[in-house]
Amino acid sequence: MPLPLSTNSRWIAGEGGRRVKLACMNWSSHSELMLAEGLSKQPMDKIAKQIVSMGFNCVRYTWPVYLITNDSLASLTTVVSSLGKNNLMVILDYHISKPGWCCSNLDGNGFFGDKYFNPDQWITGMTRMATLFNGVTNVVGMSLRNELRGPKQNVNDWYKYMQKGAEAVHSAIPDVLVILSGFDFDRDLSFFKTQPVKLTFSGKLVFEAHWYGFSDGVTGNPNEVCGRVATYMMNTYGYLVDQGYPLFVGEFGIDQTGANVNGNRYLNCFLGVAAELDLFWALWTLAVSYYVREGVVGLNEYYGALDYNWCAHRNSSFIKRISALQAPFRGKPTSRSVGSQTAQSDLPSLNRALYHKEIIRPPVAVRDGKSICLNVASDKTIITNSCKCINKDNTCDPSSQWFKLVDSTRSSKRAK
Repeated sequence: MPLPLSTNSRWIAGEGGRRVKLACMNWSSHSELMLAEGLSKQPMDKIAKQIVSMGFNCVRYTWPVYLITNDSLASLTTVVSSLGKNNLMVILDYHISKPGWCCSNLDGNGFFGDKYFNPDQWITGMTRMATLFNGVTNVVGMSLRNELRGPKQNVNDWYKYMQKGAEAVHSAIPDVLVILSGFDFDRDLSFFKTQPVKLTFSGKLVFEAHWYGFSDGVTGNPNEVCGRVATYMMNTYGYLVDQGYPLFVGEFGIDQTGANVNGNRYLNCFLGVAAELDLFWALWTLAVSYYVREGVVGLNEYYGALDYNWCAHRNSSFIKRISALQAPFRGKPTSRSVGSQTAQSDLPSLNRALYHKEIIRPPVAVRDGKSICLNVASDKTIITNSCKCINKDNTCDPSSQWFKLVDSTRSSKRAK
């Protein structure tokens, strides 16, 4: 891996300008025990190899500030070392102050000045963590805070403390990416449109957002819902890619048992947008059980990628679907880009008309007075069929017509 990483407009690259796609797995250690989940089920190295086997190249590792003064700190350095031995990059996510399940608007962990969110302690904790991992090459990024939220949210304090925190992290560990998140559980960075951050360093700034199906409501015609939430995403944080900033979707995920219809439809919607924008992302989550979550021992996590014993994939078809997003396929390539062709021209701008009228995929033709759309057949070939769910039917499933044809600057053969 060509480390360390830097930013180049909206892209992330390693040494020599080689483009790097962050395709990460979330691995949590921010609960009450402040220990990486799953180590009571399987050895650390085996879990790391499971992450690699699913095609991921990095881990978003969550931690609470209380960890800094706890004996469990040694377990954190051991986990990061094990991930490095398996060629996995690490993003250290300052998830929460007081350890526990995250999040709610009134948990005292939401915004600067809350009961458990002292800004000075926050900066001290980040600085100590950054200093601890300075020189550890597979630590490639630090996320300053997970899901800012609650009644105290305000723009002035965001700029005051986020800029101060970013400078502290960069001073302590200058090689890593510095990742900033916005308001409303990482769903709103719209305020940044008119006021950029002022930092003394460059080439390291990344923005983070989260996108879950349950965040966007479930009512309405699926085409309109998908178009509506995609438009919201572009207006509140997706616009950043057009302004030349890397955008990292630090959390997305679904119930991997396949039982949640809303979640399944959300995934189809998310994958189309993520493919077109070639976003950086991290799947929530690796954990399929927790030591303790909200007082329950061994609670089953339906969003977890592994089975309950942490030894096999819970949903192999899901992993196969998201594998299409794990390699880079947009942006200005270089002759050394992973799996890229050698052409030097930029791709054309994204067609924002795709989001018009709250429908994510417009018809491609009209036949006998009926709208015709591209459709993925059962054998995975692309055919044309009548457009689905155009009559405001909330129960129909148009997902076979939710896909994007994306220009690519990489060859059809993925890099090994």
